[in-house]
Amino acid sequence: MTSTWLNLANVVLADTGPLYALADRSDQYHRRAVAELRELTKEGRVVAIAYPTLAECYTLILRRLGRAYSGSWLDEVLDGFMLLNPEAGDYLSGCKRMARFRDQPFTLFDAVAAVLSSRLEIPVWTYDRHFELMGVQRWPPVR
Repeated sequence: MTSTWLNLANVVLADTGPLYALADRSDQYHRRAVAELRELTKEGRVVAIAYPTLAECYTLILRRLGRAYSGSWLDEVLDGFMLLNPEAGDYLSGCKRMARFRDQPFTLFDAVAAVLSSRLEIPVWTYDRHFELMGVQRWPPVR
């Protein structure tokens, strides 16, 4: 039996915003996302995607860009990104986190990603300022 160990110091957790922007050339953040992905690669970072974020982004791409594109996008993501499965407790903690911010339009997708980011001590690549409110480290750091 072999054991797999991953150094999380170089991992960045991707949010739906940059992932979708990479896929849709007409998205206002497309060029930014492409440049940032190049920067992540240059830094030797590993981009991880939580399974709920994968599902959220796939659904957006399917609805906005079509079935054919969504299939090829999914193949590319499965081949090129690390996937992380939140634990059951991450979902419960995400619900509790959302309850603390009832005045904010957080999604459960974002809350679970925030909990996963905090638990694994990895930053989130996002364009969503709500992550700052939830106390999550962002990549790139907010300047």
